[in-house]
This record gives sequence, structure tokens and C-alpha cells, in this order.
Amino acid sequence: MKIGYYQFAPIFGEVEKNINRVRASLSSVDADLMVLPELFSTGYQFVSREEALELSEEVPTGPACRALMEIAAEKGMHIVAGLAERAGDRCYNSAVLIGPKGVIGTYRKTHLFFEETLWFTPGDTGFNVYNIGTARLGLMVCFDWYFPEAARTLALKGADILCHPSNLVLPNCPDAMITRCLENRVFSVTCNRTGYEERGGKPRLTFIGKSRMVSPRGEILATAPTDGDELAVVEIDPLRARDKGLNVHNDLFQARRPEMYDLK
Repeated sequence: MKIGYYQFAPIFGEVEKNINRVRASLSSVDADLMVLPELFSTGYQFVSREEALELSEEVPTGPACRALMEIAAEKGMHIVAGLAERAGDRCYNSAVLIGPKGVIGTYRKTHLFFEETLWFTPGDTGFNVYNIGTARLGLMVCFDWYFPEAARTLALKGADILCHPSNLVLPNCPDAMITRCLENRVFSVTCNRTGYEERGGKPRLTFIGKSRMVSPRGEILATAPTDGDELAVVEIDPLRARDKGLNVHNDLFQARRPEMYDLK
């Protein structure tokens, strides 16, 4: 199975341009799964809830969803992409999983970061796993990485690959995802963006790039630079993620003792 990410710098508010950039970049790619950044079609730094609602779209009828469905059908691939989802008078920071036959699932970001708490409604989908035949995919978005329960929940539900659209500004995530993969024995694809945004008199947000794919054994399969676009594809065996053995005496999931954990 070939998996990959496309790291780039979306232009704030230029939905059509951002979509067309993705369409052109993926036109010649050979992959079974591609992950795009968080809020890939709109950009990140909103200045009001009204602006977020105006730029958001309904799933599956919005322009980004329609374009991704066309790309997925043409290429025979699955795509995970972050976008601003409008549902009535609410706006969610969401990720969609799209396959050759259309939208398979939507995940609404559980852990909102910084001013996202002003524009978006906290996610209500929970963490679901989607079986696409060749692998089982779990979706999480950016700041979710900070909460180990997110990756662990997806792994316990059977995810082989964590698909992780991001707009990272803190420096720790690329290395932390090695730990997430080690402790859960899963693959991960973190797709970040690059560039910066500075809107409405707010502090500049500089995105760190460094998109990364990691194996269940913590091996870095691909990593992107801090600046600039990168489209990377690697070939994996997703079944490796179903072996939770650390050694002949320790299976990481069988060794768990939930009765001893106080999770309140």
C-alpha cells in the first residue's frame, strides 16, 4: 500500500486557488492514500466566527469535498483532508475521508487549540475507524496529538494508520508522533502546512512544516522540511500494525490493565 502527504501553504480565504493547487499537485501522484493539511482549503487564522462560517462548507456538497471526490475517483485513491465544516449555524474543524466512491466519513476535531475555541464548535463525532479494504484508518486533527487518549482510542478500535491533518505551530509534534506510534504499534501520517498567517492585528502564526510518516516501530519513513512544498509517498505493509508484540513475553495491548487505570 502506498501512503503519502502533500505539505504546502494554503492562501487564506482563496478556496478555489487552494483546491486547484491540490488538484494539480495530485494529478500525477501514484498512491492509495494521501493526507492533506488541516483547513487546507480555507487557511487557518480566522478573525471572527462569522468569517469561519462564511468560508466553511457542508459535507459532502461543498466545493472542497466535490473536488476531492473527483480526484479520488480519477486516481482510485483515498484522501484525508482537513476543512472547515458548516452544519447549520455551527462550524467544525473537521477532517473528511474520501474514497473513489465518495465521502466515507467525517471526523470533527475533539481538542480545539488556542483561538479555534472562539470560532469552532468542539467535535462531537468521537474517534471512529474506517476499513477501506487495504487498511483501517483512524482520523485525528492537529492538537489531538497532545492527548494520548486520541491515538490510543483509535488503536484500540483497530486503526492501522493514524491520518493526521495538521497546522502545527508548536515544535513537538513530529517527534511526539514517534512515541504515539511506538506505544500503539501503528503507522501515522502527519501532514502539516508551511508559511505564516498574520491577520486582523493578531500575532503571527508560523507553521513548522515537518510533515512526517512513522512506522509502528518508530521508524521515520519520510519527513518534510520546515519550509516549502513536499509531496512524499512511501510503500508500507499495513498488516505490520496488527502485531502488537514487543517481545516474546510482552504484547502491548494484551499487557494493558484497564482495571488499574483511573481515567477520571
